[in-house]
Amino acid sequence: MLTHREPAVLVLEDGRTFPGRAYGHRGTTVGEAVFSTGMTGYQETLTDPSYHRQVVVMTAPHVGNTGWNDEDDESGRIWVAGYVVRDPALRPSNWRSRRSLEDELDAQGVVGLCDVDTRAITRHLRERGAMRVGIFSGDAASRPPAELLAEVAAAPEMAGSSLAAEVATTEAYVVPAVGERRFTVAAVDLGIKAMTPRMMAERGIEVHVLPATATVEDVRALAPDGVFLSNGPGDPATAEAQAELLRGVLRDGTPYFGICFGNQILGRALGFGTYKLKYGHRGINQPVMDRTTGKVEVTAHNHGFAVDAPLDRATETEFGIVSVSHVCLNDDVVEGLEVRDGERLVAFSVQYHPEAAAGPHDAAYLFDRFTDLMQGAKK
Repeated sequence: MLTHREPAVLVLEDGRTFPGRAYGHRGTTVGEAVFSTGMTGYQETLTDPSYHRQVVVMTAPHVGNTGWNDEDDESGRIWVAGYVVRDPALRPSNWRSRRSLEDELDAQGVVGLCDVDTRAITRHLRERGAMRVGIFSGDAASRPPAELLAEVAAAPEMAGSSLAAEVATTEAYVVPAVGERRFTVAAVDLGIKAMTPRMMAERGIEVHVLPATATVEDVRALAPDGVFLSNGPGDPATAEAQAELLRGVLRDGTPYFGICFGNQILGRALGFGTYKLKYGHRGINQPVMDRTTGKVEVTAHNHGFAVDAPLDRATETEFGIVSVSHVCLNDDVVEGLEVRDGERLVAFSVQYHPEAAAGPHDAAYLFDRFTDLMQGAKK
């Protein structure tokens, strides 16, 4: 683990600065500043492709105590642009750990910051909203403040960014069903987490993972029992190609399930707008109500955009009657949609992450709901 800590500084685009110490790789990084409220699961957070081009501030004060293992990655690399913690663990303490968190950050070139008041940063972002940010350590930290701020201001904004193709697979691959194959699903990778096809496979689903550039013809060629659109980074307003693919799927009558970005794309395919949240939902402790059952679930989130759909009424579309199925109890943000043809469910999606590799697992039943939907369509 790195022990010599040079001065470093975090610079927000509104000019607010937070001095600290270098953590992870030394150098410069820019991205969108967001905060995560999870107290654990940092390895899954760091390797979640949905965090592409974001600098994650951890609200938990002590981070890194379980180290880094070789089993819990959600993708093949760390995707965050930068990482900010208050008190890094002095040493990892877990039987599965193979190296320290800081060693892994350094090895993968992820610039971080520690010994900083993350509570103050989080409060600033809650009041002013998510914004562009830079972390500067090593020689970069000694540059003139105006020069650092100019570099932050030159970074691209998240609104209007099309990022899914940057994190998705470039070649289709198959995750075989565990045991007997019951269904075949075409899953469009917009930044898919490894746990998602694994949870489908455990339910007898053979998952064909397709690139973000897949067309409806690519999906139809598989003759799938169901279609899935994954989580992913960027602005859903840029995903018109995926929304058009989904319209074709809905017209075909193929059962659909979407998570996170896949929920936003369903919203846009149905004619709703999307908008950027002030500071988003990120962490593994967000309360959501399933309005179809009245059950309140503690859920894992990572999203900065949301669907603009009415909570108080259903909406008639060419694909069926659409209603909001899930809602966040903190702020009434739309957390799920469902499409019905009469009483029959034909498509549904949620804004949060039921695969939740780091927990909680309250919403894992949604994968069973997907299998029930496909089973019903077969009758």
